Amino acid sequence: MQTDNLELKKLVYLYLMNYAKSQPDMAIMAVNTFVKDCEDPNPLIRALAVRTMGCIRVDKITEYLCEPLRKCLKDEDPYVRKTAAVCVAKLHDINAQLVEDQGFLDTLKDLISDSNPMVVANAVAALSEIAESHPSSNLLDLNPQSINKLLTALNECTEWGQIFILDCLANYTPKDDREAQSICERVTPRLSHANSAVVLSAVKVLMKFMEMLSKDLDYYGTLLKKLAPPLVTLLSAEPELQYVALRNINLIVQKRPEILKHEMKVFFVKYNDPIYVKLEKLDIMIRLASQANIAQVLAELKEYATEVDVDFVRKAVRAIGRCAIKVEQSAERCVSTLLDLIQTKVNYVVQEAIVVIKDIFRKYPNKYESVIATLCENLDSLDEPEARAAMIWIVGEYAERIDNADELLESFLEGFHDESTQVQLQLLTAIVKLFLKKPTETQELVQQVLSLATQDSDNPDLRDRGYIYWRLLSTDPVAAKEVVLAEKPLISEETDLIEPTLLDELICYIGTLASVYHKPPSAFVEGGRGVVHKSLPPRTASNESVESPETAPAGAPSNEQPDVIPTQGDLLGDLLNLDLGPPVSGPPLATSSVQMGAVDLLGGGLDSLMGDEPEGIGGPNFVAPPAAAVPANLGAPMGSGLSDLFDLTSGVGTLSGSYVAPKAVWLPAMKAKGLEISGTFTRQVGSISMDLQLTNKALQVMTDFAIQFNRNSFGLAPAAPLQVHAPLSPNQSVEISLPLNTVGSVMKMEPLNNLQVAVKNNIDVFYFSTLYPLHILFVEDGKMDRQMFLATWKDIPNENEAQFQIRDCPLNAEAVSSRLQSSNIFTVAKRNVEGQDMLYQSLKLTNGIWVLAELRIQPGNPNFTDLELSLKCRAPEVSQHVYQAYETILKN
Repeated sequence: MQTDNLELKKLVYLYLMNYAKSQPDMAIMAVNTFVKDCEDPNPLIRALAVRTMGCIRVDKITEYLCEPLRKCLKDEDPYVRKTAAVCVAKLHDINAQLVEDQGFLDTLKDLISDSNPMVVANAVAALSEIAESHPSSNLLDLNPQSINKLLTALNECTEWGQIFILDCLANYTPKDDREAQSICERVTPRLSHANSAVVLSAVKVLMKFMEMLSKDLDYYGTLLKKLAPPLVTLLSAEPELQYVALRNINLIVQKRPEILKHEMKVFFVKYNDPIYVKLEKLDIMIRLASQANIAQVLAELKEYATEVDVDFVRKAVRAIGRCAIKVEQSAERCVSTLLDLIQTKVNYVVQEAIVVIKDIFRKYPNKYESVIATLCENLDSLDEPEARAAMIWIVGEYAERIDNADELLESFLEGFHDESTQVQLQLLTAIVKLFLKKPTETQELVQQVLSLATQDSDNPDLRDRGYIYWRLLSTDPVAAKEVVLAEKPLISEETDLIEPTLLDELICYIGTLASVYHKPPSAFVEGGRGVVHKSLPPRTASNESVESPETAPAGAPSNEQPDVIPTQGDLLGDLLNLDLGPPVSGPPLATSSVQMGAVDLLGGGLDSLMGDEPEGIGGPNFVAPPAAAVPANLGAPMGSGLSDLFDLTSGVGTLSGSYVAPKAVWLPAMKAKGLEISGTFTRQVGSISMDLQLTNKALQVMTDFAIQFNRNSFGLAPAAPLQVHAPLSPNQSVEISLPLNTVGSVMKMEPLNNLQVAVKNNIDVFYFSTLYPLHILFVEDGKMDRQMFLATWKDIPNENEAQFQIRDCPLNAEAVSSRLQSSNIFTVAKRNVEGQDMLYQSLKLTNGIWVLAELRIQPGNPNFTDLELSLKCRAPEVSQHVYQAYETILKN
């Protein structure tokens, strides 16, 4: 070990690394040599010593290594510093506490400002590695200054260094569109790098920051043009790299198809492409298919359908059908191409063609049914379940156009028990459809299939469907007709698109395994260590190109019509369909991209009267739910149970902040196998919570709690899972505050503030409903200025005005105003008329509905006053509930 020969020293150190784990006591003897070598005049030896120290994973040795490592981190030679930076990450893996106590993390952060780009890259790599194992720690505290240093180092370090820096940049969220553009401009040159990993990392950064750029910017168009060539170049690499590139391109095309819309030809399949590349290219071709290039694509797909590779041919035939569904103008040409392929009589081609023609019939009803005769000719050659099921569906759906439909279906019935479940179910439905269309001729056939399905089958799905049809047909044939022959919804264009929030997350993982699997890392990384959910940055308000009704000129009608809330469904049915896993919190909605038209129930009245927005109305903090809230044609009669919810008899002292009703029992133990749930709702500093008390009155331990809400009038939904950290033992209670948001699904309820809840534990799922007080939905920016108040009051029709009385209020005008303001009911103006105080007030609900109030305070006896309340609102059905809120707040 004392040798001066560098090659020999390397071998000795290599030996040490391999055997230190099995002989830790012997390894300690080498510590002195490391310490000595860390002060050697030769930087290569200093770096070698520090590298070897990091690789010897023996706890006893680590504390001796701190001093040499500290010196090497501040060494004058950049080669030693960059090696020491990586050593910190290795040491952190062995003993994290030691690294933090010795202050190595701060030294690493200082190295980000190093003059040598390779040192910067290694410091970023080490910090990223440490941050992954401690997602909560904010090690890489990025700011515009540190980003500038990273971008400067980017041009000069090695390709691996560039990848580390680009990945680090991708985790940064610029403060505005100008900064995002500046970073994009400095990252763009990396697109021409020879290493495909650098290219993909640069694409990831650009795709992420493009979210913040306005589409109207010239630079946005330039960036789109610059992104296409590097992606195309990746397709000239070897097949394995091509496959990775294609999987990433698939994501990019789903997010921004305009990048590659003119590059269709590079995705045409070559004869010597491996099958996995061919199938991926085919997928992207369909995604890029448009009216402009459909002729080219169809000619290409028809060619592929005559290839020898069976899997590829099947996918090509299916692709022709997908093109027909996606590009309406090409549907006729696609159908004739499919008919040509059926004429080839190649078995698997015919079967695939029939499957996709079924989808084309669904998309374009009453248009291409003339081809049914040709399909029926090929009935005998079908041997795959999916093709047989598709053909049976076609025969059942168009039975009135096929003369011998009963014979065709009867031929399938002969081997009913040998068919797959998919075919059996389809055959049952098709024969019932045939019976409803031609009842006299097919009575025997329908009885035969119903008895096969219900008496001879052991498949519960088939049996249940058979019984449902049997009972429908025997009790109410008219209802059976409405159910079985109901109008079918058209199928959508792209059925295999990745769900948008998952797609946004996968865009943040371009160039990693997640982008190849098309799954988030949490789905395939065991233990979840270092898995952080990422999302694209929100669009900034300054760059939104779509003009929202908030910024529309005064009096301009809103283009967006409010969606109509579906009427209330069956509680049990809806709640049974709910997935009681932890709720998925949606991506944050940026203010400007919210479609205000969909929720502005003032119909362009209030918000468009504003012209330039006064502060506090529809201000920058306003985020509306994605679906429309309560439209103006609601007619919810008031339910009787509100006073119970507020428990008006058990007076509570005045609380600072919004009024909180005392907890009431929502689910008694006798109805929930021993689980008792009490609760109330609170609103504090803009956040709504449901405060629950869970009590176990059963004799067994309760675990695995989860909660889910049914759709409701204001989109209330849990913002986080129901966290019960320890099992709930018998006779034990636990108090939980469940945060809520208002971005859930919306549906009008009876009464309006009804909330239906499902709670699951290890015993069962329990359902209950409760009424929430409306004042938890009053938002903090509900104060209107006087002119706006006056204009809006006049603008709302008089028939929308509702009058209420509040008797024996124990407060004077000042106290009333103050008490209401603490619950976000704001006094806009106050005046005294003939000895009576008049308060003019405004409030806004979470879905953007404004309610205006005139409160007349009539002094009665010295201690109590009577109040007259007039409410005006575009959605008058909320007035009753707002009055209830007033009464509750003022009397408690």
